[in-house]
Amino acid sequence: MSRHRALLTAVATAALLVLGVTQAALGNSATTSPTGTSAAAGTAGCGKSPTLRSGPQSITTSGRNRTFILRIPDNYTNTTPYRLIFGFHWNGGTANDVDSGGTSGYPWSYYGLRALSNNTAIFVAPQGLNNGWANSGGEDITFVDDMIRRIEADLCVETTQRFALGFSYGGGMSYALACARATTFRAVAVYSGGQLSGCSGGTEPIAYIGLHGLRDPVLNISAGRSLRDRFVRNNGCTPQNPPEPAQGSLTHVVTSYSGCRAGYPVAWAAFDAGHTPGPVDGKSGDLEPGENSWTRPVVWNFFAQFGGSGPTPTPTVTPTVDPPATGALKGAGSGRCLDVSGASQANGAQTQIWDCNGQSNQQWSATASGELRVYGGKCLDVNGAATADGTAVIIWDCNGQNNQKWRLNADGTITALGANKCLDVSGAGTANGTRIQIWTCHGGANQKWTRL
Repeated sequence: MSRHRALLTAVATAALLVLGVTQAALGNSATTSPTGTSAAAGTAGCGKSPTLRSGPQSITTSGRNRTFILRIPDNYTNTTPYRLIFGFHWNGGTANDVDSGGTSGYPWSYYGLRALSNNTAIFVAPQGLNNGWANSGGEDITFVDDMIRRIEADLCVETTQRFALGFSYGGGMSYALACARATTFRAVAVYSGGQLSGCSGGTEPIAYIGLHGLRDPVLNISAGRSLRDRFVRNNGCTPQNPPEPAQGSLTHVVTSYSGCRAGYPVAWAAFDAGHTPGPVDGKSGDLEPGENSWTRPVVWNFFAQFGGSGPTPTPTVTPTVDPPATGALKGAGSGRCLDVSGASQANGAQTQIWDCNGQSNQQWSATASGELRVYGGKCLDVNGAATADGTAVIIWDCNGQNNQKWRLNADGTITALGANKCLDVSGAGTANGTRIQIWTCHGGANQKWTRL
């Protein structure tokens, strides 16, 4: 089924779910979590020669034969613990729709996260009964438990790096996992969801991002706000009414809640569109190609912010509005701007701080794919894709690699995603010409930037 046809099915049928989900679908699950995430650990599959292969799989669970699709990284090694990401389809959709990316293909596979993962994750697309996630008697939660056991017995998984995401009914299933398996999953992303698959438990914290359209005719945005607010409470975040874009603006606003318990952020992405997992700014339709959507980097960055050592103090990192406008980046410690030395446009030109002057070599554009562009086609780049403290930050032709991906954090720091280190003014210098580098994040003024 094409992505467009599948989404039309979701729009046509999800409204029936709101009225017609049975009491059993909303009932509690009495099943237990297969394992928790209290400590980082590799699984029994680490060091083993795997028998599982990418492609369709079957498993017996709750007395039924169920199926799922598995995608193992191309460069899989059995000594590396990988992220494990579950992608749930919408009502009337299929596991194949999620796995294949529909008409958009690989760039939209698993809502766009598979391509962005750059072979750092194992992906799973489960197939719902009757193409949905009624979770009667908790059987879909048990299905997930059993898939985790099967996969982790054979493959090397980091047990603190399990994630779930889904759209519409699949969003409801992801929410059910947040409620029932908060100690199994590190974070969930709920696209245009509602409480359709139950909420057994629902009292423990878990990192949570919700995305919802202002003009959703199938599951009103109030449903998404209600789901979000449960984890605002559970995670100890400061309650607020986060900003949302005006109707007719065809834009989006991403808000990171403040005051959340360390390691348990909550983010809310509201957008001016309808019932869709792939809205595109400036486009009024709900069936835009998913690979063009800003939701891809926003959700990937939300998941990727977590290290491999479980819930540790983590800054709230999703920008308030993503992406920000083109402009200069002023260092908080120096009062000077991020600058390309000598206004060079050559590959390898060093970046530095310099008096803010409004020239083109100080104008940086944040793209939806996480780049910081200058001169239109050059990207802020960690030299040689290195990860060591002190590695120079240069410009280079934009190529989409992780050493050109950056995250603008709510606290003013800017994280190099490939190295997981911060954009840093060398030696906390303040003089014109002081070089820019990456360095372990410490929150100092020489690692904080403001947009002019």
